[in-house]
Amino acid sequence: MSENTSSIVSKVWSFCNVLRDGGVSYGDYLEQLTYLIFLKMAEEYRKPPYNRDVGIPEEYTWDRLKQQRGAELDLHYKKLLEELGKKPGMLGQIFLKAQNKVSDPAMLYKVIDMIEKESWVMMGVDTKGEIYEGLLQKNAEDTKSGAGQYFTPRPLIRAMVQCLQPEPMKTIGDPCCGTGGFFLAAYDFLTSHHRLDREQSRFLKNKTFGGNEIVAGTRRLALMNMFLHNIGEIDGEPMISNSDALIADPGFRYDYILTNPPFGKKAA
Repeated sequence: MSENTSSIVSKVWSFCNVLRDGGVSYGDYLEQLTYLIFLKMAEEYRKPPYNRDVGIPEEYTWDRLKQQRGAELDLHYKKLLEELGKKPGMLGQIFLKAQNKVSDPAMLYKVIDMIEKESWVMMGVDTKGEIYEGLLQKNAEDTKSGAGQYFTPRPLIRAMVQCLQPEPMKTIGDPCCGTGGFFLAAYDFLTSHHRLDREQSRFLKNKTFGGNEIVAGTRRLALMNMFLHNIGEIDGEPMISNSDALIADPGFRYDYILTNPPFGKKAA
């Protein structure tokens, strides 16, 4: 880990500890990071040299958000989350049913300021991935959150992918994908075991993966996890459906299925 990477990871974790002391759980912190990093990256893509329109109205851009303070910040942020959750595509899925769980505007502004100081689009995929996967794992280990059922242990996932040995230009589905661990492990396997050409790389980024996750918060984490690992586009369509794979059949068939069926206990 480079010194810069280590510094960013340390900042993210230090804020996590501060917020936990203020009653904000790992899961709530992770959700707020998801919203805010997505907004910051959208702002970076909106400007040169990218000049992309990701569908965020001017009044809800990152630049407008970071200008707010105190009670105005709290009101603006809540309205922003509500309105962006109504948008189509990846944007709407990231913000669907989003809520502000950081009740102290001063704490919220500190998180915004931390994110503002980094260039997230230019940041290495390994760095972004390490930050986010680390928080996902911490959240899964927090028994109070109940998130463990959506987080399959990564060593188990890697072993299953190595047994399957997926090939380039093949599709991979997970009908109950949780936070997207199987997709990331398959992505790592394909990029490390094959010298991909341009067409294969494009297919891997945009067409290889697809799945289902019916829990809105978990689907949000999976989409952001994949996006930070360079899978999918910020202004594209979400690769994960909110429909129940046991009930809804979209008619699409995958070359491989990698999954860990739900194992949480449900009271009768």
